[in-house]
Amino acid sequence: MSDELHFLTIAEASRLIETKKLSPVEYVDALLKRIEALNPILDAFLLVTGDQARDAAKEAEAEIAAGRYKGPLHGIPFALKDIYETEGIRTTAHSKILMDNVPDKDATSVANLKKAGAILLGKLATHEFAHGGPSLDLPWPPARNPWQLDRFSGGSSSGSGCGVAAGLFPLATGSDTGGSIRGPAGLCGIAGLKPTYGLVSRAGVIPNSYSYDHAGPMAWNVEDVAIGLQGMASYDPLGDPASAKVTYPDYRSALNGDVKGLRVGVIRHFYEEEHNFAEASINGMNEAIAVFESLGAKVSDVRVRPLQDYRIVKLVMGESEIFSVNYPDLIKRPGDFGHDFRSRTIPACLIPGVDYVQASRLRRIMMAEMEEVYKDYDVLITAGQGPAPVFPAYNSISNWTGGKASVHYNVVAGPSISVCNGFDEDGMPVSLMVCGRPFSETVVLNAAHAFEKATAWRDRRPELSPDMEKLPTGEIPIIPDVSGVDEATKARAAAAVAGAGLTLDGVMLDEVFEAAPYIFEMSARLRQDLMRFDEPSSIMVAQPAKE
Repeated sequence: MSDELHFLTIAEASRLIETKKLSPVEYVDALLKRIEALNPILDAFLLVTGDQARDAAKEAEAEIAAGRYKGPLHGIPFALKDIYETEGIRTTAHSKILMDNVPDKDATSVANLKKAGAILLGKLATHEFAHGGPSLDLPWPPARNPWQLDRFSGGSSSGSGCGVAAGLFPLATGSDTGGSIRGPAGLCGIAGLKPTYGLVSRAGVIPNSYSYDHAGPMAWNVEDVAIGLQGMASYDPLGDPASAKVTYPDYRSALNGDVKGLRVGVIRHFYEEEHNFAEASINGMNEAIAVFESLGAKVSDVRVRPLQDYRIVKLVMGESEIFSVNYPDLIKRPGDFGHDFRSRTIPACLIPGVDYVQASRLRRIMMAEMEEVYKDYDVLITAGQGPAPVFPAYNSISNWTGGKASVHYNVVAGPSISVCNGFDEDGMPVSLMVCGRPFSETVVLNAAHAFEKATAWRDRRPELSPDMEKLPTGEIPIIPDVSGVDEATKARAAAAVAGAGLTLDGVMLDEVFEAAPYIFEMSARLRQDLMRFDEPSSIMVAQPAKE
C-alpha cells in the first residue's frame, strides 16, 4: 500500500486512518521516503523534521487506538511555508537575514493544526520574506515545478505548491499578499484558498504587508482545502488585531455541489482586455463558464474597476509596509538580502506618506464598490495564473510593470480560491479563480468544488522519478536596466534614498532607479481629489453579510 500513499487526498487518508486501515506511522514513513527521493530534484523543502514527525505519528496512532480520534486532520502530514513560526525549529523566511531565527512558540494557525492532530513534516521554500520571485542568490535554491522541472512553481508559496502537486504531503500552508497562495496553486495545478482577511490568524506568520497578508491552506482539491481551513481558522484577538469574531461553519459539510441558480459573474475584461493571457488560459475560462452553465448557474459578465487601479493601491500600500517591516536590516545590511527582494522593497522609499494614505482611502472606496456588485452576484470568476514560465523568463522589474488578476481580491479582502481548469499543449496547468464577498467561504468553496467534480482535471498527476535530470534554472536577470531613466528621475530617486538613511552600492541604487519611473507614475495617478470624509481602509475590518 505504501507505493500508493503519496497521492491520497486528505479526505481519503483520513477515512482510512479513522477506520484503522492506515497507520499514521506508515503514512508518515512513506511520505518521508518520497521526500528523501524527490526533494533533491524539486527543492521544495528547506528543512525536513523527520524525527519529530515520526514521534508525532506514533502519538497520533496511540490516541486513535485508544478511541481518541480528533477528526479529519488527525494523523495527516502537513508542511509549512517557512514564514510560519515553529517552536524550537528554525524559521528563516528563505533569507540569510534570519538564518539563526529559532522561535519559542508556534504560529497560531500551526498550533491549531497540531491541536487537530496534524503532523508537521518540515519547512518549505518560499521567496525571500514571502516577497518577489525566484532568486538564485539566496541560501537555498528556488522550488521547481513538478510538471516540468525547468519551470517556475509560482510565488511566493513555491515549496507549498510544488510539494502538494508532487505528492510529498497532502496539505501545506501558504500566505497571500497579492496572489502568493493562488499563484503557486495555479502554476502547480492544485487548489489554494486566500481566505477573508481576518478569518485565519496572522499571529506568528512573518509579515510582508500587515494590510494585505492572508494565511491559508493549499491542497490537491477543494475538499481538502476546506478541511485544512477548518483546522487553521480561529478567533485570535490577542495575537492578530485584525482577527474577526465570526461563527466558523463546517466548511467541508457545505460542499454539496449544488450551484443551480447560483449567480456567477465573469470578470472577463481582466483576461481578455487588460492583460495578455495565454490561449490555454482563455480556453480554460471559456470551458469553465460552460461548466457552470451546465450545472444550472446563472452566468453573466460583470465589470469592476480596471485591474491597474487595484494593483496601484496594493503596491503603494504593500511595498511601503514591507519596507517598514524590514527597514532596520535594510539600513544595516542591505547586501544580505537577495536582488529580487531588494529591487521590490527598497524602491518603496520613493513613496511619500500622502500616497500611502491616499491609496488606503481608495481601498476603502473599492471595498464599498464591491458591495454593490455582490447585490447581483454570489460569486465572481476570472482567470488565474498559468501556464508556468521557465526561470529565465522572470525579471523582478515585473513587480512594478506587470499585474496579476489575483491582487484584486487582496484589495477587497474577500475569499478567493484557485483551482485547475486545464492544461496547455506542453502539459502545464492553467487555473480559474472563484471569489466572493467577505466571509462567504462556504459559497466560494462549494462553487469551486462543484466545478472540480464536473471536470476531470483532478485525475491528472505529474510523473516524477528520482532518476530525472535536475534541469538547470538558467540565468535569472539581476542587472537592472536603467538605460531609459533620465537624470532628473535619478536625482529625485537618489534624494529619496538619502533621505531614508539608506547606504546603497551602485547596483542597489540602479535597482531603485529602474523602478523609479513606474513608482512616480503611480503616485501621479493616486493624486486625485477625494471627499474629505473618505477615510482610510485601516480603520475598517471587513464584516460578514447580514442575514
